[in-house]
Amino acid sequence: MQKVRMEWGLSGTFDITQTRKRMAGEKCGMRPPSPTDLTPVHAALDLIARMVGALELTPMVAISSLDRDGKVTFCNSQFERLAGLSMQQAIGRPLVELLSRAERQEEHDAMVEEVWRSGKPGPLGDWHVRSFSGRDLWLYSTKVPVWQDGAMAQIVCMDVDVTQRKDDESALRAVGENFSLMFGRSSDAVLIMRDGTIAEANPAAMRLFKCDAVTRLAGHRLHEFSPLRQPAGELSETAVVKREEGAFSEGNNRFEWCFADCEGKTFWAEVLMTALQPGHSDLLYVVVRDISDRRRTEHAVRLSAQVFENSRDAIVLTDRSRHIIASNRAYAQTTGFTAEELLGQSISLYRSGVQDESFYREVWSQVDARDHWQGETWSRRKNGEIFPCWVSVTAIRDQAGLVSNYMGSLSDITERKKSEEYTRHLAEHDFLTDLPNRVLLLDRLNLALAAARRSKTALAVLFLDLDRFKMINDTLGHAVGDRLLKEVAARLLKCVRSVDTVSRHGGDEFVVVLAEVGGPERAAHVADTVLKAITQEYVLGEHLLHISTSIGIAMFPSDGADIDSLVKHADIAMYHAKQAGRDRYQFFGQEMNARVVEHASLEKGLRRALDEGQFELAYQPEVDIASGEVVGMEALLRWRRPEQGLLLPQQFLEVAQEAGLMLAIGGWVLRSACSRARGWQDEGRQLAVSVNIAISQFMHKNFIDSVADALRGSGLAPQWLELELTEDTIMRSGPGVLEKLGALRELGVRVSIDDFGTGYSQLLQLKAFPIHKLKIAQSFLDNGTDATAIRTIIAMARSLDMTVIAEGVETEDQLQLLRELGCDQYQGQLAESAVRSAP
Repeated sequence: MQKVRMEWGLSGTFDITQTRKRMAGEKCGMRPPSPTDLTPVHAALDLIARMVGALELTPMVAISSLDRDGKVTFCNSQFERLAGLSMQQAIGRPLVELLSRAERQEEHDAMVEEVWRSGKPGPLGDWHVRSFSGRDLWLYSTKVPVWQDGAMAQIVCMDVDVTQRKDDESALRAVGENFSLMFGRSSDAVLIMRDGTIAEANPAAMRLFKCDAVTRLAGHRLHEFSPLRQPAGELSETAVVKREEGAFSEGNNRFEWCFADCEGKTFWAEVLMTALQPGHSDLLYVVVRDISDRRRTEHAVRLSAQVFENSRDAIVLTDRSRHIIASNRAYAQTTGFTAEELLGQSISLYRSGVQDESFYREVWSQVDARDHWQGETWSRRKNGEIFPCWVSVTAIRDQAGLVSNYMGSLSDITERKKSEEYTRHLAEHDFLTDLPNRVLLLDRLNLALAAARRSKTALAVLFLDLDRFKMINDTLGHAVGDRLLKEVAARLLKCVRSVDTVSRHGGDEFVVVLAEVGGPERAAHVADTVLKAITQEYVLGEHLLHISTSIGIAMFPSDGADIDSLVKHADIAMYHAKQAGRDRYQFFGQEMNARVVEHASLEKGLRRALDEGQFELAYQPEVDIASGEVVGMEALLRWRRPEQGLLLPQQFLEVAQEAGLMLAIGGWVLRSACSRARGWQDEGRQLAVSVNIAISQFMHKNFIDSVADALRGSGLAPQWLELELTEDTIMRSGPGVLEKLGALRELGVRVSIDDFGTGYSQLLQLKAFPIHKLKIAQSFLDNGTDATAIRTIIAMARSLDMTVIAEGVETEDQLQLLRELGCDQYQGQLAESAVRSAP
């Protein structure tokens, strides 16, 4: 038996005879050769032929056989397809012509030569070949030596066409290269996740998550870069697992997610998870795109929509033709028109009708020129009601700069207007009487003057001041005084026409403007009506009051051509009405103005007199009738005015009282008199000093303290001080008079009533007051002595254990009568003469 060995990584023993028989029966009907016909080469060919027959059943493998010269001696059908030639054309041709290795041909030839030399199979490998037919192929090849009787006979070439595989690998390689490029350069963050854990992250992901190293991301799960809960309330850990499962079940899953970067700052992203499942591993290709700006924009849009719908301002949106395309809930609530009713309607259909067409032309003209208009106007509700509103109209332009829409907002300002009207009313009206105040009076008077000038008609200004109102305020309290002022205001309004103005000028002063009055006669008639109305009895709770007023009248144009002149001259005339006895009216005259100027000069001089020490005191003796001795001195105020010389009290005290200077002047008199009396005491003269006290001084809350201070400052014992009060002062000082008189008694100071008999005091009232002396008024001695009155006063004083003194005694007859009637003391010219003539 002949044996052939074939090296192909293995060895085998073949029975040539049996092979020949099989070949004889299976190959082309050829006669089987005899054993003597088989040379070693033929034997090898016989083996190869048998192998080729077997390998025909494997069409993917191309088989060829080479002799020592590199020529093809056998090939199968797959080889025919690869080379592009039939077997008959291929056999005998060099292999290099049929399947050229191109630039690697020398490498291939060397490998074949090495197989011949070493007798070992060539290495497996891929070869790029060019076929005889011109095709570019990739072959996976090996070379196997065929041995016979210890010598190589042939080399069998086995080639598998792997061109498609190589193309696929190239494609895959290109895809891989493109993927790598895309992965590295993508502006979107890309994560590769394996089994729920981040395996890879591209540079964009590093930037998005603000991580300085891949390790900050790799090995972590997505929920670790998320807040504990998503904004909707889901736990991030649970929610991300659901999203991953969705990607694996559906192939991909797109969703929005709230992340937290490596610095702890949250951001919104759109996530696309794509499932990749090679083998048994679970891969996810995850694209993360930052949509924070979009979310902010969406939030802004939603917020704008909410603002639009929930704004308290009524908002309406139109197209460029000013037809309504949307309106909010507030618009429906404000106007009563629903969005459905407004849709498609022209905005001009809902005008109020208050403004004319020119108003709206001006509005739209401004909108076209400036893209905006706002202002106060009127609107109409569905029920027809007209209401004030604040409207803003804005043009909305597209990217081309053309108007695409108009937006109008409307605020109902009814309540604001009411509030403004109320505020304006408060600013222009007196809070107590609700009459126009000075501000509104000047406005009304200005309008009335303009009308009078145009029509050349007269106008009258009446200035009213209530008589003795301060006494009511001080004695009964401000609450009663306020009620009285309100009642006076109501009566004044009834005395004039609707075109006239009644104003409270301040305190107890009122001003009346009579428009188109006709003349002085009409003004006088109104003034007389006012006087009668004011003097009617007032019933204010438990109080029954009587009051009068003094009125000054100034006429336009005779008494002034402007507001200031008319009001000033009416005030001057009122002052003269008071001087004339009150409860009357007085027209302005130029002589009045001169007196007012003098009044102002006196007031200015009095203020200067206090600062410059121009006041001085004269002392009038009080003499005991029985003994003829001087028992006291009355301090009398004098003003040594540089321009006029020495002035008596009746020349300036009333001005001082009106100017509010009596507290200061009276205080000076009290302190000076106490100091002088102490000087008498130091000289050994036991004389009391009497000081006249003004009502404003007595009613002041610190009066008792001022008396005590004067005594303390001078060192005068209180029994040597006597304070003289008039009946009017005691009667008008209210409930507190008894308390103050009691305080003076506690202090040790004596009190006398000056000018007794001229007031309205009663015996019972005198009994209640701690009074020490009554001073008989001089009027009972002037123009014939009233002995009866004097006798009565003295009897009354005796019954009350009071001392009686008569003032203004000028003759011996008057003194003799007083002595006969039992009077205690006297003073006057006769007393001064007696003191001067005494040794």
